[in-house]
Amino acid sequence: MPTTRRRRTSPASPSPSRLRLLLAALVLVGVVALVLTQRDGGGGGDAEPLPSAGRAAGSGHDPFAFDPSRAELFEQRAAFGTAHPLYTKSPGGAIASAERVARLRPLIDQATEGTDVDPDTLEAMVFLESAGRPDAIAGGTDLAGAVGLTQILAETGTSMLGMRVDVAASTRLTRRLQRAVNRGDDARAARLAAERRRVDERFDPRKALAGTIRYLDFARERLGRDDLTVVSYHMGVGNLENAIEAFGGGRPSWTELYFGSSPTQNPEVWRLFAGLGDESSLYYWKVRAARDLMALYRSDPEALDKLAALQTAKASNENVLHPPAAGEAFADGGALRAAYDDGRLVRLPTNAGELGLRIDRQMGELAGRVGQPRALYRGLRPDALRLLVEIAAGTRRISGVDAPLTVTSTVRDQRYQEQLAGGNPEATHAFSVHTTGWSFDILRRYANDRQALALQFMLDRLQTLGLIAWVREPAAIHVTVAGDAVRFMRGQAGG
Repeated sequence: MPTTRRRRTSPASPSPSRLRLLLAALVLVGVVALVLTQRDGGGGGDAEPLPSAGRAAGSGHDPFAFDPSRAELFEQRAAFGTAHPLYTKSPGGAIASAERVARLRPLIDQATEGTDVDPDTLEAMVFLESAGRPDAIAGGTDLAGAVGLTQILAETGTSMLGMRVDVAASTRLTRRLQRAVNRGDDARAARLAAERRRVDERFDPRKALAGTIRYLDFARERLGRDDLTVVSYHMGVGNLENAIEAFGGGRPSWTELYFGSSPTQNPEVWRLFAGLGDESSLYYWKVRAARDLMALYRSDPEALDKLAALQTAKASNENVLHPPAAGEAFADGGALRAAYDDGRLVRLPTNAGELGLRIDRQMGELAGRVGQPRALYRGLRPDALRLLVEIAAGTRRISGVDAPLTVTSTVRDQRYQEQLAGGNPEATHAFSVHTTGWSFDILRRYANDRQALALQFMLDRLQTLGLIAWVREPAAIHVTVAGDAVRFMRGQAGG
């Protein structure tokens, strides 16, 4: 089928209509596993031909496919890969949120005593739902929506959980409470808050926790598994049951259900998850990430401080994958030449088109300002190149579109980065992972919707696995590859 030339400028959250367009174009073919054999580089000039990337071996093996024997590893990596928002979006920051949640732990232990609910899991849900704030209101002033420590909807609270929820009275009291707070009348504010807890039990921490446990008991009876029970708290039991039915029935684990669904494998399940549009499918991984965060808060607060600093340094967790102090950055052209010579860096392939890639001719355009040839800035760490090729192969396989993805930037040295930061507001004067050879940029121009959505899937899935970090920039997608990504693909990487 001829490729449509209408261009897209950005992968976006898939809408149902765009998903149908993508799914209609799926091509169910085997995965091409690419074995990249590189020759040593050296410095080279602008006219120096790039060495061949090697040969493509069609093995039909999907390096990111779910392996039941590694289920726990997949779960550990997914918790790591989805943790970034916990550090960047928690009110007051992750550490302040952890402090608030920790103060509630006695209530959580009391609420779960004698039940089948794990207190660590409930604590993690409290972290995610409200960041430990009993008066949290998701909709700002709309108290019919999610409210309280565990963000219970008014309708769910009254019809399902047997809670007292008078939305009208709660709304009036909330307005009066806010006025008292604004005036600094703490005594009146305390009285109004107590009255609100009586008319709207979602604001009562004990009753909110008890209501959540009743929901989890109900969901467990329907779904039969603890992991699915947690997922349902955000996704809903009905949506999850529909997904399980589309998957083939039974009681699959959430790990199997999530990682066993994609645009080419159990596409109906994947379409259901993507169509929800609210990241419900990531909820379980974030609960696990919150558990890990709270455990670190108690066991090693200094390590948590350092982790929080790395997580919040950039718009992704790329500094967690490659911390500034790790000594991976290249200082200048001489350091790059040495890295090419000893194999720490490899040149971009001459057969890029066969691999679904196009190398932007402007790459390395500032090289002359630092007295170096452009060719020096057209390379990557071997494992980063392997991931780039796999992203291109997956995008082509899913979309059925042969048009290449354009790579606009790869390795830099620190001198080059300083020149770039001087004239590009998107470039940083601080540590850039580009100076380690682990990052590359992909131009945000695509042949059509199918290619844009296929790339979106590849980026999201690999980020969930903690194999990459990525962010949108005005003109490009900035991707950083984890140091153990290829070892994971070979079944060797640990959690």
